[in-house]
Amino acid sequence: MTIIKPRINDFYNIPFTQEEVDFAIPFLDEDIPLYLDPFLLWKSPALQDNALHTILINSFNNLGHQYIKGNDVDTIKILKNSSECKEVGLGNSKTKNGKKISEKEAFNTLELFKNIPQVNKSGFTHFEEIQLFVENISKDRVSDITCNFIKSWLIDYTIDECNKYKIPIEQHTVNVFDYKTQKFKDEVTYLPQNPNTKQPIVFTPKRWLRYIPYINYEEYFENYFLKETEGKFNDPLNRIQILNYNRHNYDLVETYIKLKESQKDNAKNDPLFKQIPILSSKRKLSTILKLPTGKTDNADKKFEENLCQLLASLLYPNLDFAKEQVRTENGVHIRDLIFYNNRSYPILMDLYDDYNCKQIIFELKNVKEVENEHVNQLNRYLTNNFGNFGIIFARNKPSKKVINNTISLWSGHRKCILILDDEDLKLMCQLYESKQRNPIDVINKKYVEFTRLLPS
Repeated sequence: MTIIKPRINDFYNIPFTQEEVDFAIPFLDEDIPLYLDPFLLWKSPALQDNALHTILINSFNNLGHQYIKGNDVDTIKILKNSSECKEVGLGNSKTKNGKKISEKEAFNTLELFKNIPQVNKSGFTHFEEIQLFVENISKDRVSDITCNFIKSWLIDYTIDECNKYKIPIEQHTVNVFDYKTQKFKDEVTYLPQNPNTKQPIVFTPKRWLRYIPYINYEEYFENYFLKETEGKFNDPLNRIQILNYNRHNYDLVETYIKLKESQKDNAKNDPLFKQIPILSSKRKLSTILKLPTGKTDNADKKFEENLCQLLASLLYPNLDFAKEQVRTENGVHIRDLIFYNNRSYPILMDLYDDYNCKQIIFELKNVKEVENEHVNQLNRYLTNNFGNFGIIFARNKPSKKVINNTISLWSGHRKCILILDDEDLKLMCQLYESKQRNPIDVINKKYVEFTRLLPS
């Protein structure tokens, strides 16, 4: 099955939405653009999460302790191995194959245990502090190291979720950190498999994920360092100089960490998708309704941009947004919007059963009048990969000639194309604001109206 931005549940044809599951649904061909933040383990009210944070910190500090004792070869090797966790698929990689840190970066990280007296004595309380001392150690490394040190728990969690949702699992040999021996070892276990790469997949709970770790260099520099060191330097320091300064002035970093701990209630996970507020939906609708039809002053681009953001929110969580502006395989045409069909609503189940609709294509047309060519263009996109159902969003109601064309497509090829206009969009926004019904009911209404026109 070839669909756009496929997820593991799409491949196995298992209907659930991102909203209803506890884990971030993995993509098969790219990473999830989020990171596991260890601070969320620390601040969690759950004892289990706190225990995992303790395991993480104890394991990392033990590496430093062993390094100080002279076991540099093994500790550098362990830290390098822990710096990439491809099974979880978090980050911004488009190939799902990241790189481990270099030996120099591992050495510089472990040297902190020698060069900073407070760390030498007590270790780290939040190991993500290393971002403030070592170049090229940032959110992706913090996330991967965290995942590797608690991977044994993540594997058990993944198996439980797979059993719950009937996701197939296969036997795999996975490199896992053993807390008792403080070493990595190969372990045979059962995990879901990426059908493209045949590599195992490990799930991560949504409650631990953020776009940027709560403790991070950028926030430290902009909101704390500049204020605390104002007037101390003749010229602005570059990043390398700031990292060096932090290593020699650990008290500054320590105070910052205590401040972040005192503000722990501000640390919240980031949702994979966040609906726009009602006020924003009203503004976007108003912008769309005021646009002239056609391309004058980029009106077509403004129409697409605002409607894309609006529809993604209006249709969530019944439809998970997949991608916008997707080119066809020959590169000639662009499909405007694509949503996953999670079959989470009666009409969506009907569309899947009756039209083999795996993903729903939306074409956005800022034209005064929908023409048959617009319908025929969408018809060309409706293939076995997507199914035989699509939607055109236009400004005005279609003519009888165009409606007849959609009926002919259904009669000849059993393809269903719905055409919605500004009035339908206004109704969807009203439902979004009132929360009394789902905006997707407007699509259901148009579908029922369409079926009534079909020959018996």
